[in-house]
Amino acid sequence: MLVLLPPSETKHPGGRGRPLDLGGLALPGLRPQRELVVDALVTLAADEDASARVLKLSERQRGDIAHNAALRTAPTMPAVDRYTGVLFDALDAASLDAAARRWLGAHVLVHSAPFGPVAALDPIPAYRLGAATSLPGVPALKRLWAGAVTEALGTESRFVLDLRSEAYAALGPVPAGVRTVFLRVVTAGEDGTTRALNHFNKHAKGELVRRLATERPRIGSVAALRTWAAASGLDLRESATQKPGELDLVV
Repeated sequence: MLVLLPPSETKHPGGRGRPLDLGGLALPGLRPQRELVVDALVTLAADEDASARVLKLSERQRGDIAHNAALRTAPTMPAVDRYTGVLFDALDAASLDAAARRWLGAHVLVHSAPFGPVAALDPIPAYRLGAATSLPGVPALKRLWAGAVTEALGTESRFVLDLRSEAYAALGPVPAGVRTVFLRVVTAGEDGTTRALNHFNKHAKGELVRRLATERPRIGSVAALRTWAAASGLDLRESATQKPGELDLVV
């Protein structure tokens, strides 16, 4: 199974790893797009006012521009440790044992805006860029990434559990020929109707990936996913949207 995660806007600074090696990241066929976006961010960072405007930064957030300026020279850390926020705090990868972290490295991709999908243990620097940002001199990120990422994911024969937000899923739809399920997190009312969640959506996804990493089940289909979920006390249902390829995780 391959799990796709969204990134987080907030990140741990610093790191101890060597500088970014775009050629060493997962899905190496994406290197041309990665080079283009990294170069654009480094160039943009030379103009602080332009960076603040393009990246929609507040005065308090202007320090993030320095991260972009140093993308090619800054120390790195594994992607799953770089991101903070609700989902990654719930996952709490730093507290997992070595076997669980190896599982994350082999089974989880985090879909970033500047690097595309990277493996959970791929070393990346701190950066500032969102999925909806329009960078000067670069095609719209959706146009730049979508086809290339879809093609790269097409080399995967594994079942895909897509936990990305819609914004990041648009930067690289899973190809039609790959077995996949898109997961929504919902809550059920007393009348049985469900509604989507925001904060708890991210928390539930982080907890789900943590459980997968610790239990490491063999899952190769929707049926196997639902069987494991039921045995683990998770409520996975056919999506209320009735869209093919979607499931609801009820919390």
